[in-house]
Amino acid sequence: MTEDVEADGDLPRAVALAWGVAAHPTRGPKRELSIERIVDAAIELADEGGLAAVSMNAVATRLGFTPMSLYRYVSAKDDLVLLMQERGIGVPPDDLAGADDRADAGDWRAGLEAWTRAMAGLYVEHPWLLDIPITGVGVTPNNLAWLDTALAILDGVPLHPNAKLSVVLALLAQGRFEGIVSRGYDGSGEVESRDAALMAQLVTPEQFPHVHAAFAAGAFSDQDDDPDPFSFGRARVLDGVEAVLQGRAIEAAAPHRPDPADQAASRDPKVKEAVKARREAEKALREARKREREQLKNARERARKRAE
Repeated sequence: MTEDVEADGDLPRAVALAWGVAAHPTRGPKRELSIERIVDAAIELADEGGLAAVSMNAVATRLGFTPMSLYRYVSAKDDLVLLMQERGIGVPPDDLAGADDRADAGDWRAGLEAWTRAMAGLYVEHPWLLDIPITGVGVTPNNLAWLDTALAILDGVPLHPNAKLSVVLALLAQGRFEGIVSRGYDGSGEVESRDAALMAQLVTPEQFPHVHAAFAAGAFSDQDDDPDPFSFGRARVLDGVEAVLQGRAIEAAAPHRPDPADQAASRDPKVKEAVKARREAEKALREARKREREQLKNARERARKRAE
């Protein structure tokens, strides 16, 4: 059995399987069993009962084979979990495929927000993905495809590659958090109703004045005008990136050695008024762009609701 499952070259067996370069067993129930069927059965078990429901014995039983038959294809449960994660995340959706076009158009914010929403959706579809430990950069094709798409969106953004990776990690953390929170809700509203009843019973203005005020204002209720409770967090992460870019642009444009003539001109009342007017115009432009992004987001949400 050992010679059937050892790594191809220097690649671990599971990684070689994910890349499609592993040798398949030459003996055993090859026609009836395959890596694809094994992984599909494992994902079915995980979708039904979580990652804890997946074992080599359980997968073998689901497929109608003995556990020993599985070991000819996958050497250990850890390898199977890696292949499950690879299959579970799949490839980035088609609407993210035009990342390079968005980057050229300077629309990196919309691209990254769409990327984060799509990533969070994976955790909602397969919550067991959240239970797989993160042990490093995923070196399987689908993991790298998601990373490559995010970096493509950031391609025209003037940040160091390390900073771009940090941006992706921050958004990935946001997506995982969305998945963790969404995991506890079934969409029926029962959890929200239960919590609201408990809050009304337990939270008093004397003991928790600020929580009570927020509760009374409806902060803990399901607001129809805010169908995506995580949009604020995503937007603030992207605001931070945009602030860094704006700060660097201002720093790059600033002269390193002030010219005496410029210093004298800066004290001229007319110059001061012009500078003030320019700053106000820039502020108005930023606010207009922000409103435009919010209107676009609301339009997308209305379209999504109509489609559902």
